[in-house]
Amino acid sequence: MMSASLELGDIFRAAGPAWRSAHAGRLPLQQLKVMSAIEHCRTAALGGHVAACGDCGHWRIAYNSCRNRHCPRCQGNAARTWLADREADLLPVGYFHVVFTLPTRIADIALQNKAVLYALLFQTASETMMTIAADPRHLGARIGITAVLHSWGSALTHHPHVHMIVPGGGLSPDGRRWISSRPAFLLPVRVLGKLFRRLFLTRLRALFDADRLVLRGQLAPLADRRAFMRYLAPVRSTRWVVYAKPPFAGPKAVLAYLSRYTHRVAISNRRLLAFNENGVTFRYKDYRRDTAHQQQVMTLATDEFIRRFMLHVLPRGFHRIRHYGLLASSSRKASLPRVRELLNVISTPAPEVPEAEPVTPPPCPCCGGPMVVIQILPRWCQPRGPPQASDPTKGSP
Repeated sequence: MMSASLELGDIFRAAGPAWRSAHAGRLPLQQLKVMSAIEHCRTAALGGHVAACGDCGHWRIAYNSCRNRHCPRCQGNAARTWLADREADLLPVGYFHVVFTLPTRIADIALQNKAVLYALLFQTASETMMTIAADPRHLGARIGITAVLHSWGSALTHHPHVHMIVPGGGLSPDGRRWISSRPAFLLPVRVLGKLFRRLFLTRLRALFDADRLVLRGQLAPLADRRAFMRYLAPVRSTRWVVYAKPPFAGPKAVLAYLSRYTHRVAISNRRLLAFNENGVTFRYKDYRRDTAHQQQVMTLATDEFIRRFMLHVLPRGFHRIRHYGLLASSSRKASLPRVRELLNVISTPAPEVPEAEPVTPPPCPCCGGPMVVIQILPRWCQPRGPPQASDPTKGSP
């Protein structure tokens, strides 16, 4: 199958049953649920409806979405909705992009302890930013942060890191002034890296001592405290990299950037190129190359492709988008109007939310006439009567 219509669901429907059988008894329930949702997304398994054109009689079947946050097909609408909600939070200042990354040795432990160590990554990264920003030797202000967890590299490897979008400045400690950052500089990354390393390792050792870490397989020997400390020794003395980009060119650029990062998991359908007996071929970025040659193509055996994707299934209920400081839910309503007042920006009242209107199908693809829902399809049910050959539905049983 080639890229014109290739989707992750196609791969899961074709190869998922055999992959699950080969790993029976070893797969977490959450991974099985994610695979099932993606396989059934927009197929008869989830039900749907039939719409017909009142002018030419053309039929169209629309099956329901799974709405799973790991599904590439469902994240576009979720991202647009989230961005519309966040647009009201934007300030007329430059925004910086900051990235905190876990070293490989720590990432290996995090893979077996996702909920605990991903939460620790959020906690220590945000605390590092807030602490250094509040230091009078640096910015001396209370900042706002939107943080997004990514657990993958471009080749689907496990690479946990947090992307942060940070306004270029913050409120003074007494709340009477807006303190702007320097035009192309927010906070010193080496200072951030040192504090991040100290906070994370201190709390990681506390988690170990409290017996809150799972250490299986190749990591099982680390259950001994001396072995665990020897394992951490190299990362205690190496530099933990914190990456910071220059500020974005205005709020619109921030929204455009966020739309690519907030609701994406592991791989998008448009990166998939082919799926055949050789495996799955997809595009990825090789950041070790210069910019002109970063776009590369990789083919993985199908079992390995599925295994890599499943590395990034999040624990149930885990929040991968979080807000801190001025943007925290507990302070946003009070902080943002104060900031706008100090920046001499007129606050516009939030638009009234209109009452929900019935969803109407899009116009007829043949004549542009109105489409009317003529049948509701329960789960696993096909429509009464055959739809026209032009029906675009794919993936139904």
